[in-house]
Amino acid sequence: MLTLSSTSLTIVAVIGAIGLAALVFAFVLRRQVLAAPEGTAKMQDIAQAIQEGASAYLNRQFRTLALFAVIVFGLLFLLPGDAGIKVGRSVAFLVGAGFSACIGYLGMWLAVRANVRVASAATRPGGRAEGARVAFRTGGVVGMSVVGLGLLGAAGVVLLYRGDAPAVLEGFGFGAALLAMFMRVGGGIFTKAADVGADLVGKVEQGIPEDDPRNAATIADNVGDNVGDCAGMAADLFESYAVMLVAALILGKAAMGEQGLVFPLIVTAIGAFVAVLGVFITRIRGEENGLRAIYRGFYLSALLGAVLAGVAAFTYLPSSFSELSGTADLGDVTSDPRVVAALAVLIGVVLAGIILWVTGYFTGTTSKPTLHVAATSRTGAATVVLSGIGVGFESAVYTAGIIAAAICGVFLIAGGSVWLSLFLIALAGCGLLTTVGVIVAMDTFGPVSDNAQGIYEMSVGEAGDGDPEAAQILTDLDAVGNTTKAITKGIAIATAVLAATALFGSYADAVGGALADITNPAGGLVVSMLDYSIISPITLVGVILGAATVFLFSGLAIDAVTRAAGAIVYEVRRQFREHPGIMTYDERPEYGKVVDICTRDSLRELATPGLLAAFAPIAVGFGLGVGPLAGFLAGAIGAGVLMAVFLANSGGAWDNAKKIVEDGAYGGKGSPAHEATVVGDTVGDPFKDTAGPAINPLLKVMNLVSVLIAPAVVLLSVPEDANHTLRIGIAVVAAGIAFGAVILSRLRAARVDREQMSEEPQAVRTS
Repeated sequence: MLTLSSTSLTIVAVIGAIGLAALVFAFVLRRQVLAAPEGTAKMQDIAQAIQEGASAYLNRQFRTLALFAVIVFGLLFLLPGDAGIKVGRSVAFLVGAGFSACIGYLGMWLAVRANVRVASAATRPGGRAEGARVAFRTGGVVGMSVVGLGLLGAAGVVLLYRGDAPAVLEGFGFGAALLAMFMRVGGGIFTKAADVGADLVGKVEQGIPEDDPRNAATIADNVGDNVGDCAGMAADLFESYAVMLVAALILGKAAMGEQGLVFPLIVTAIGAFVAVLGVFITRIRGEENGLRAIYRGFYLSALLGAVLAGVAAFTYLPSSFSELSGTADLGDVTSDPRVVAALAVLIGVVLAGIILWVTGYFTGTTSKPTLHVAATSRTGAATVVLSGIGVGFESAVYTAGIIAAAICGVFLIAGGSVWLSLFLIALAGCGLLTTVGVIVAMDTFGPVSDNAQGIYEMSVGEAGDGDPEAAQILTDLDAVGNTTKAITKGIAIATAVLAATALFGSYADAVGGALADITNPAGGLVVSMLDYSIISPITLVGVILGAATVFLFSGLAIDAVTRAAGAIVYEVRRQFREHPGIMTYDERPEYGKVVDICTRDSLRELATPGLLAAFAPIAVGFGLGVGPLAGFLAGAIGAGVLMAVFLANSGGAWDNAKKIVEDGAYGGKGSPAHEATVVGDTVGDPFKDTAGPAINPLLKVMNLVSVLIAPAVVLLSVPEDANHTLRIGIAVVAAGIAFGAVILSRLRAARVDREQMSEEPQAVRTS
């Protein structure tokens, strides 16, 4: 077993202390946010309703997910390996899941209290700068918490398990990724069902503003912003942080030994200082565009991260690979490990900056692609949808090419060594995540400013005596938030691809370790099952199945939003029809009913995509072997990056095209062009906020499941311990669970269609 020197242990302990300090700083920022004024009594009443709805949803979701966590905790004990490692891995799974849940809940809890403070700030002198400061520092709290809990968890495991830490951290990363995926899917279904339902009935059918208090879905829409964008994205970025560390530590141990195990922790600890800098320097100067201020804060923070990582590499790492204790065959690498490590981190940081710019270009309100989408609104909804799809497809190619170029760059500086390349890819991911605190702050800025605009519009209500300047400030902040949300989705996708690629290497390490104990692999079918060659037909089958799983997962998520949104449409229509006093402000809409429908439907729908993600790799691995399972992961990564970028950027372009028209272009609000962009936006909602973001944790969940089961697949496949009956039995059961859930989802969809065609559509799914 690899032993750690006292110097390395001291460094790891200091990193754990930095994690604690990050949590303390998050608490200080939290107090600053909560110290801001809360606005009028009407604003506070609306904010209270949003708080209650968001808390009720997440509490019910966590009770549902607790069952999954307990089941997986027990299943992890069935995997082969040392008893102590199995216990540690299972406990670490619960810790990772718990940390992910805590981050998600914190993101929601603070966002639903910051939104009213941003709305209030807009009504006072200097409201633009103050509102942006409160919104960004709200995200800063969550970002510092991500950094703090990630460092604390990883450093704690390394201190306890030393050289065996990577095996235990597999459980930590798996717990974080699994819970984040469920939160992404469930929160995404909730928020987009409410958003689509509110837009289709309120804007299109009734011709009332987006956040008009007469629309029964407005509270649910604002709740959804928090449980989807805040809680879901915060959990997603935390699991990216955790999973990237897992992959980096596994590959670092193999490539560089002790130093490779500790250096990734040092790089990610630098992220704590980067986040502090980003939070303090990101502020709007006078009438400056908010997006420019956020860009400036991000780029300066990223530059600091790259410089500090380079200093750490030259301080901690030796000057020759011959002085390292790694076990992987690195070939004839003669370069300086300090240089290649620093360059790998730099590539990750530069990649984040380029992705930020490219995503902003394809989704920003002043960029040509989005302006083109807005211009197509003059010819109707169909051309808006077609142009947005075109933007999404094109942007996916450029983004995938940029990520591929970064991976090629890492391969070149590694001198062609595959194992060193995989470790450096993980280091590049760690470099990208030095900016995670700022990335989370940017993402949270979006839903907080969106909620603030909604609270302000609803608080004005019937009187209509709002301050035009305050309304414009909140509209501007909301537009900035739309772009920052799209940008952070792009960066999260890049992180997911790097993490999945690095985990691909971790999978190879797990298979290699299992095969090292096999003395007689035999031939024929067994060799085919162990063959990684892409030219092998059975491995190519795995590639096809991996890509197909991404498509099926995305389809299930979008279809779930479609069904839930249909129920919201019928409910809001029913309230307008049965209570005509709503339109004259004489009756109050039943907001709670819509929140209940969103909650019930999202929790019911989240199981199917989750079961598919967890059991598809088990079915492929035990059914076809470790070679085809490697192909499965490769296919999922390739299809996943293109699909995720396409969905995210199409949705972002549609959303901001709607903002352009609402600001007065092509007839402004209430015009045919506006109606066309609303339709485009409703198509894009489940694209960018449900299916697209959920692909990130999907890739990592499938990779981690594969890493965990690889030794068992090898054990049951080779002649020495072969048990083909058990192996095939496991595959059949796993496939039955995955596709059984899909079939049940289809049957439920058919039942809902029948109910919605009945004579009383308002009774849809009341049981």
